[in-house]
Amino acid sequence: MARRRPMNPWQFAVLLVLAVVVTLLKEWKEPTVASGQKDRPKTSTYEVITGCLWQDHKSNDGDSFHVRLPDGRVEQVRLYYVDAPESQRRTYRGGKSNHERIHQQAQALGLTDDQAVEIGQRAKARVHELLAGKPFTLHTRWDDPFNDRRYHAFVTPEGGGPFLEETLVREGLVRIHTRGAEMPDGTPVKARLKRLRELEKEAKQAGRGAWGRF
Repeated sequence: MARRRPMNPWQFAVLLVLAVVVTLLKEWKEPTVASGQKDRPKTSTYEVITGCLWQDHKSNDGDSFHVRLPDGRVEQVRLYYVDAPESQRRTYRGGKSNHERIHQQAQALGLTDDQAVEIGQRAKARVHELLAGKPFTLHTRWDDPFNDRRYHAFVTPEGGGPFLEETLVREGLVRIHTRGAEMPDGTPVKARLKRLRELEKEAKQAGRGAWGRF
């Protein structure tokens, strides 16, 4: 039997570099895990979850609410692209409140603070009407930018139709504000923003929601 020639230092170095590259590529392709959420990997593509249910919670609002997943777990989701006014004035521990945020939202919408809260209540009620008691579909990457366990998502009500944020813009119940993302069907952010702004313009012209007269 022929004896194997010993590996020279250059061959060993090349193999070592290749091994490191392969390891790094493998780690790069594997999804990272959100802090404290080992069962919720962040991915570059959307996870589509059907059969989700509305979960009542005191902090639910027009753009952020709790969802019961088919496996029984409850998560809080935050809609891409839109910001609904706060639905009530709140004061938190330490004396902080959401009053300044309400004022900022009111100014952005051209409303008084009380009118902004009313629109927030209408947005919350509309989302509840569309989702409560009926299964809906969640499209999410488990993106948690503020590390507060609020995951950005697109939501499709029962029976399909437009994504939830589109309906809210069309009805004048939110402003186009906050983070956007490529749509689950591949529509880029720029094109999606253009479409939402067209719907917002139509809502303003029709005097719907925040754009109507109080």
